[in-house]
Amino acid sequence: MSTTDKLVAANTRFGFKLFSEIAKREAGKNIFISPLSVAAALAMTYNGASGETQQAMAKTLELDGMSLDEVNQANAALRHTLEGLDPQVQLAVANSLWLKHGEMFKPEFVQRGQNFYDAELANFGNGDAPVINGWVSRKTQDKIKELVTDADVAMSILMLINAIYFKGNWTTPFDRTQTQEGDFTLPDGRRKKLLMMSKSGGFQRQDKVLKPVSYLYYQGRGFQAISLPYGNARTSMYIFLPGKESSLAKFQQQLTVQNWNRWISNLAETPGKIVMPRFKVEYGIRLDKALGAIGMSIAFDPLRADFREMTPRPAFIGMVKHKTFLEVNEEGAEAAAATVVGLRLGGAPLKAFTMIVDRPFFCAIRDNETGTLLFMGSIVDPQ
Repeated sequence: MSTTDKLVAANTRFGFKLFSEIAKREAGKNIFISPLSVAAALAMTYNGASGETQQAMAKTLELDGMSLDEVNQANAALRHTLEGLDPQVQLAVANSLWLKHGEMFKPEFVQRGQNFYDAELANFGNGDAPVINGWVSRKTQDKIKELVTDADVAMSILMLINAIYFKGNWTTPFDRTQTQEGDFTLPDGRRKKLLMMSKSGGFQRQDKVLKPVSYLYYQGRGFQAISLPYGNARTSMYIFLPGKESSLAKFQQQLTVQNWNRWISNLAETPGKIVMPRFKVEYGIRLDKALGAIGMSIAFDPLRADFREMTPRPAFIGMVKHKTFLEVNEEGAEAAAATVVGLRLGGAPLKAFTMIVDRPFFCAIRDNETGTLLFMGSIVDPQ
């Protein structure tokens, strides 16, 4: 297995693990994440970790057994192979490192971000949230316009950002004339009227020729699954529909890497009909607690986090924010994601003190730029 294959497998395991944790916390809500975006932002951060923090991040990201160099080389190779997928599919992946004015970072850490992740380098100061959000907006085709706040910027010394934009046309588009209003049943049993798209297998006219159309389909235990390809079919949307006797919550309990791989391998060409809604989802979440729960809590601890390979000052991950966008219609789908990892200054908190100058003391007046002592003396009687 190549290092790129190892990384893809690791990202897949991490993605399902993270999704499972989020699903527990966001039960009954829309959830849409980009495992690739989160993993890429954290991989850049991983380059600055050391000691127990590095070990915890490796375990969380499923990178055990891969050296740091292998992780970096594989991320570079994966980004390269994802470029130019298909004339009918647009996929753009962008990374950036935002360094706070006046803070010191190890040149080796910054260089690895540029060399392996093609990270754009920029400085920022308090009040630069619009500048950072502008970069994210440009890289996601204006689908994600606000990722960080002024407070995030003020508290962070470093921001590592990944942005992904995807747009793909269906291999076989849905016919707009077949779209009509239908019922969609919500989790509480209420029904909602939505525009439902539909298309059937059999034969369909393409380029003035009737061509056979079938879908990769699988009937599992308690669910149906279908693959809807984009362009030349290198990329697809996979839809899993729990049976009426089941539920999405029950299905999610089966959602493991092992089951996923088995289900995908069982998809087979089958004639049939697919009916699904047009839909648009915008989603945002702080991942601090979810990442902590799956093994990375030390990285968020101001007293224990170790990022000495990044900066000589004590630092910890103060926040991981993730935002996504998805729109699906008759022509295809458009999706975007952005992830920011914000590093903050850590170390032991300062203890409050009391100093009562009620006895003889020494004092001095110093020029702090040159270190010159201008005055000094001992005061034994202030009167």
